[in-house]
Amino acid sequence: MSSRAATRVFQGVEEQIATGQLKDGEKLDEASLAERFQVSRTPVREALLQLVGSGLAIQIPKRGCFVKAPSVREMVEMFEVMSELEGMCARLAARRISEQQLTALKSANAGCEQAIKVNDSDLYYRKNVEFHECIYSACGNTFLAHETRSLRRRLQSFRRLQLRVRGRMSQSLGEHFDIIEAIEIGDTDKADFFSRKHVTIQGERFNDLLIQMEQEQ
Repeated sequence: MSSRAATRVFQGVEEQIATGQLKDGEKLDEASLAERFQVSRTPVREALLQLVGSGLAIQIPKRGCFVKAPSVREMVEMFEVMSELEGMCARLAARRISEQQLTALKSANAGCEQAIKVNDSDLYYRKNVEFHECIYSACGNTFLAHETRSLRRRLQSFRRLQLRVRGRMSQSLGEHFDIIEAIEIGDTDKADFFSRKHVTIQGERFNDLLIQMEQEQ
């Protein structure tokens, strides 16, 4: 129960940081968060640790926990690096993937299809993570996979939110099929290209979401 509550607090605060409702340097007060999410302080503390671990908050001794929101420039730079890392993973996977790993990749993508059928963007995000994890594993380079996962965690809130843009899940699924096809036939250049394009579009769709939210206010 505590774990589920901590996840709810984490995702709630994460979304507010990603959408600019919580500003850089703003203090994350345990009591206020516990009241806002109707939970005890224990899951709030767990959530704050997760936020620090994801790079969205910083813990200052004797002062507390504060928002550490990336600037627009940092966002652009992170998505730029992420696209290159994902492309490199896909390029190597196209050379090295086993039949078992390819089957797992297709199965993860089938999970994405199911999430679209029930119109669940959070479920799609989880299945999407599985899809990309299959590629990281198949690339055969543990250092590259580790660095890619690390940056992915930094961008997870922004990547999850962009799936709420109208039509984005279906578009993302189509991009997955392009990536799978390139990897399956061993076309390293196409696997690289489609994977980099996939991440670049995610950044654009996140910007679309922010504009949409501003228009609705």
